[in-house]
Amino acid sequence: MLRFLWEGISFQVLLVFLVVFLLVADYMKRRKPKNYPPGPFALPFVGHLHLMNFKNPLKAVDKITEKYGDIISTQVGGMSFVFVSGMRMIKEVLVNHGEDFIDRPDIPINREIFNDMGLISSNGYLWKQQRRFTLTTLRNFGLGKRSLEERIQEECGYLVDVFMDEQGNPFNPLFKINNAVSNIICSILFGNRFDYHDENFQKLLQLIDETTSLQANVMSQLYNSFPSIMKYLPGSHQTVFKNWKLLKSFVKEKVDKHKEDWNPSESRDFIDSYLQEIAKDNSGSIFQEENLLACAVDLLIAGTETTSTTIRWAILYMAKYPEIQARVQAEIDTVIGQARQPALEDRDKMPYTNAVIHEVQRKGNIVPFNVPRMAVKDTDLCGFHIPKGTVVLTNLTSLMFDKNEWETPETFNPGHFLKDGQFRKSEYFLPFSIGKRACLGEVLARTELFLFFTALLQKFTFQAPPNTTLSLEYQLGITAGPRPYKICAVPR
Repeated sequence: MLRFLWEGISFQVLLVFLVVFLLVADYMKRRKPKNYPPGPFALPFVGHLHLMNFKNPLKAVDKITEKYGDIISTQVGGMSFVFVSGMRMIKEVLVNHGEDFIDRPDIPINREIFNDMGLISSNGYLWKQQRRFTLTTLRNFGLGKRSLEERIQEECGYLVDVFMDEQGNPFNPLFKINNAVSNIICSILFGNRFDYHDENFQKLLQLIDETTSLQANVMSQLYNSFPSIMKYLPGSHQTVFKNWKLLKSFVKEKVDKHKEDWNPSESRDFIDSYLQEIAKDNSGSIFQEENLLACAVDLLIAGTETTSTTIRWAILYMAKYPEIQARVQAEIDTVIGQARQPALEDRDKMPYTNAVIHEVQRKGNIVPFNVPRMAVKDTDLCGFHIPKGTVVLTNLTSLMFDKNEWETPETFNPGHFLKDGQFRKSEYFLPFSIGKRACLGEVLARTELFLFFTALLQKFTFQAPPNTTLSLEYQLGITAGPRPYKICAVPR
C-alpha cells in the first residue's frame, strides 16, 4: 500500500506538501503569546530580514518605533528581539526589572568565540564572581587613584609626541590613539605598555580594528540568525573567528610567560592576581585559565575600542567646529596653561571642556542599542508579556536624541550640558548604561577621556586637510565609530 501511494504521488504534490508543512511548522514556532509586544509583519523563515538596514540600523529601528511605540518585537531567522525605547521603558528593563533582564543572550557568534565565559558574555554566579574580582583588581591597580592618573598622564605625553612628529601634515590618527588608550589597560593586564613602533603590537591593534569592524557586518549578523547554514559558508564571519583565535593566542602567550616567573606572594598585574585566584579555587569551576583568557580579551577590547572611538569622534568634532575648539583651548589656557600637563582635579574648574566631552559622547552615541540583555524568566513589562529567553535591546539612542530633553538633539551643542555657565548633568545621558551590568570601566574611561582630550587640545589645533570635507557619518562595528579620516594636528 505504501509503495502504491509513493509511486502515485507526483514530485509536484510532494513539493507542495513539504512547503505547506514547513510553513505550518514555522508559523507554530513563531506564534507569539498573548500580550507580546507589537511589531511589523514577518516573512516565513527569515522574519523581518527584509526590514533590516545593515548600513543604518538606527534609522530602521526608529522607523518601526515611530509606528508601533516604545516597545516593539522583531525577528530575524531563529532569533527574536524586543526593542525598548524612552526613559520609562529603559529604566523598567535596566533598573526596576534589572534582575529579570540581567543575563546576556546566547548569541551564536559569541558562543563560537568564548562559550559564555569572561565578563561580557557570562551569566549567573560565574559572571558575578568575575565582575567582583575584576572591579577589586582594577581598584588595587590604581582605578580612581593618583597612581593610575599619573600613568595616563605619562601616556598623554607619548601621544602628544607622536602627533608632533607629523609636523601638521595630514595623517590617520586611528592607530596612534588606539595604541595610547590600549596601553592603559595593557599596563593593568600585562604590567607593561607597548611602544608606538612595536610591529607586533601594531599588528595586534590592526587585528582588533578589523575584528570589531567585521563583527557587526552583514555576514556576521546572518551567522547569528542562521548559524547552522552560515558556518559552512565562506565570508567575513570566518575572518572574525580566525582573528579572535589570534587575539586569544596573544593573551595566552602573556599568561604563559607570567606562569614561568610567577611569585604567588607578589601580584604585578591582573594576570598575576587571576593566577592567585586559580590557585585558591579548589573546584576550578569559576577561576580557570579559559576564563582568564576570556576576561583579559574582554578588557583589552572594551578598554581600547570604546574610549579610542570617542576620542576620534572628539578630534573630528573639533575640526568641524573650530569656534568650539577655540573656546576649549581658551579654557585650557586659563585653567592649566602650557607649562604643565592637565590633571583630573582641573575638570571641575573647566565646565565648558567637560560639557564638550559629554556632547561628544552624546552625539557620537557609540553603543546605540546598548549590550543585549535576556529575560531570565517570563516577565510582565508595562503590560506586555516577555517570555523567558527573549533578547531585549535597550535603545539608548532614543535617550541621547530625545526631543523633549535636548534643545537641539541633532546638532552638536555643548550648551546641552551647561546652565548659567556651569556644567549640568542629565539623566538622559547614559553612554555607560545603568544597573548592575553597567560598564565596569566607567571611572577609567571618564578619566582617560578628560586627560587625553585636554592634553591634545592643549598642544594642537585640529583642522581638515586642504581641499577636504570631513564627514560625520558613522560606520557600525562593535561600536558606532567615525569613518576613517585624516586630520592635521597643527602645533599651537
